[in-house]
Amino acid sequence: MTTSTALDTARRIAAPVGMLGGSFMLDPSVLGAGKEAGYPNGFVYYVVGRGGVLGDVHADVVVSAFGFFAPDLVSKMWNSQVESPRAAADRYTAGCQEWGRTRLAGWTGATRLAELLSTVVERADPTGLALFAGWRAQARPSDAEGRCYQLLHVLRELRGCVHIVAVLASGLSPLQAVLSNPTGGPETAQRFGWAGDLPNVDRASFDTAENLTNTLMAGHLSVLDANELAELGDLVAAASSHVFGK
Repeated sequence: MTTSTALDTARRIAAPVGMLGGSFMLDPSVLGAGKEAGYPNGFVYYVVGRGGVLGDVHADVVVSAFGFFAPDLVSKMWNSQVESPRAAADRYTAGCQEWGRTRLAGWTGATRLAELLSTVVERADPTGLALFAGWRAQARPSDAEGRCYQLLHVLRELRGCVHIVAVLASGLSPLQAVLSNPTGGPETAQRFGWAGDLPNVDRASFDTAENLTNTLMAGHLSVLDANELAELGDLVAAASSHVFGK
């Protein structure tokens, strides 16, 4: 294992944490609980379950926290809740834990990765990062696999919130960020609820925001020393390989 800088690690783990930490969100095994609870569809459950950590707030608060979705879509979904936001968040968190518990079963790195992730998220400054702060406050299970996966999701929410800050600081609107993201584009924008004529946006604009995101994330990761950073990167890669087989 070689040593790493915080910026190296921020870049290295960005994609796997994004994929790992978000894979449970719209998985049928998770959304089934929402259907049983009476949610009209999985996307409503996703919005209320994910945003429920913010509490019983006006839809505008959830719009501000989600960032990249069209405000009208988020408002419509949030206002379709069938239970209290806190109940939805706890139900959704349980689905997150069980998804990870199942997918990380048999992987020996869960305990150590959870330790490293916990250090990062507990020492992160939550200023301006409301959705991350809400998810960090959610109770965690005692088993290593469920706890490790929940913390992966919390780290994903940390980076997501930081990315919103970086996008705005780079002069992009949320819609422009979706359109200029190489994994996004018009189809993604429409799926996120944006309608009408969509502007053309230079890819370089997104690269600027992405570089700033990694720089800001490096600040949060710097609570680990160089060896721990390398270990974090190795364990995230190993977890991704265990879950996705590549």
